Amino acid sequence: MALLDLFTHPIIQGPTAGGSNTPGQVAAVSNAGALGSLAASMLTLDAIRNQVAEIRRLTNKPFMLNFFVQHVPSPTEQDVERGIGYLRPIWASLGWSELPRPAKWCEDFNAQFELLLELKPPVASFTFDILKAEQVQRLHNAGIVVIGTTTTVDEALAWEAAGADAVVASGVESGGHRGTFIGDQTAATLGAVELLKATVAAVNIPVISAGNVMTGADIKARLALGASAVQMGTAFLVADESGIHPAYKARLLNPGDTPTRLTRSFSGRYARGLENRFMKTMTEVETQVPAYPVQNALTGSIRAEAGKRGDTELMSLWCGTGVARARAMAAGKLVETLVAEMQQA
Repeated sequence: MALLDLFTHPIIQGPTAGGSNTPGQVAAVSNAGALGSLAASMLTLDAIRNQVAEIRRLTNKPFMLNFFVQHVPSPTEQDVERGIGYLRPIWASLGWSELPRPAKWCEDFNAQFELLLELKPPVASFTFDILKAEQVQRLHNAGIVVIGTTTTVDEALAWEAAGADAVVASGVESGGHRGTFIGDQTAATLGAVELLKATVAAVNIPVISAGNVMTGADIKARLALGASAVQMGTAFLVADESGIHPAYKARLLNPGDTPTRLTRSFSGRYARGLENRFMKTMTEVETQVPAYPVQNALTGSIRAEAGKRGDTELMSLWCGTGVARARAMAAGKLVETLVAEMQQA
């Protein structure tokens, strides 16, 4: 079945990893006629299995699972010690005498991929890297629609060549991590509108636009430029069903004049969020910290402690540039509101 036949409204709820996506949120979006998506990349196999079962209990509509295409790294002890050293000003400020060592660097994508084939969700999307054509074929054989995440035209062409059914063209305004996998992450600077136009002109598969889409008028404008649908992360991060920390949600709903910016300091991969003390403290060394997922694992205990203390200055406050336009309401109500705004625009 074609991707766009699976849902009524051209809206995909962006997968936001780290616990903010809940089965309730995913199901609410799908039940409202859009496409709900679960960020499965940082979940264990059991957690993925359980959350997919819960989504299926709450909705009989299509939904999407999202994964990071990655390898489990083997950093040297020297690399790890250096990373811990760069983080010393942060963990020392918590009153710690040392930084707790992570139990693992990341989940095993190869194992997650086999589970994905077993679970057979209607749609799966991928970011951080690209699948091999054989993997895309295996997903197609299982009846799964495949979406690749791109930040450049070259990446979109690569996904099309691998057999993807559609691509998400993620502009530089997008919140959280972007999927750059060809060339340097800092070279992927196209804004969402520019990237959308260039990608639509280059590929023959549907293009989903992401980055600074917050209202129905925004959606209509992207569709007019050739997008087949939009993907919205920040807008759904503040939904009632979102699992983010209450203090994080409060910051997103009241960002004031705090800027968003890209940083490597939390995860070792560029991601956009509200600027805070963690980012500022790490500015001088952020290009030197270990690459994802090592840095992400090293900062995990710090972010967890920040959550316990409700300290947003040490949390990763991922969001896109349009955060000031985010609106708090139930996820299903947000879909209804966006559709009404599209009709009025």
